[in-house]
Amino acid sequence: MTKFVDFNLKLAVIEELMYGESPKLEPWSLEKTLEAQGFDGDLWEYSADNYYDQVIPQAQAYFEGLELPAELLTGIEQLAFCGGSQVYFECCPHWDGEGEQFDVVSLDDLHLLPNLKRVLGAEWLAPHLRTVLRSRDIELIH
Repeated sequence: MTKFVDFNLKLAVIEELMYGESPKLEPWSLEKTLEAQGFDGDLWEYSADNYYDQVIPQAQAYFEGLELPAELLTGIEQLAFCGGSQVYFECCPHWDGEGEQFDVVSLDDLHLLPNLKRVLGAEWLAPHLRTVLRSRDIELIH
């Protein structure tokens, strides 16, 4: 089982594999998951009333438990760090892209992405993380 140290880096990988231009995984929907659990209200209100600016537990559990096969990880050449990513909406519908909920703090998982060539939105990463990426000849696109 592939284990990520940094949950937020895993989310960036999931964005590419599940919601990117050429998805390799079936998209997951927080709203559909809640409906299957009997929820019939408004997702926006539910999020605002219960988990404003927090990752909703069902999303956290799903994405943490999601197995990402090595063959899919080796196919990743690009990651994007963008406040408008679908995976962030599925985790925290009210997130405005400004908080620190999805900041990557560690790149200890880079060995899982041996063919990573580009990072979009690199300006959102801490300077020491950009240094690590540059040292691996990964192109940083701002």
